[in-house]
Amino acid sequence: MENFFGIMKSELLYLQEFDSIDHFKEKLEEYIHYYNHLRIKSRLKRKSPIAYRASFEQAA
Repeated sequence: MENFFGIMKSELLYLQEFDSIDHFKEKLEEYIHYYNHLRIKSRLKRKSPIAYRASFEQAA
């Protein structure tokens, strides 16, 4: 969890200014979707977390 928050701060929080709490929430939801569905990770065999989990479900 600490790793996620560190990455999120460097990729989202420190790079943007937010007009309101609602604007921040919207961007945070978009970032979480990106992180889970689109962002590839070398530790997960160059797959996104969702794709990596799905590969195990297909094997079972």
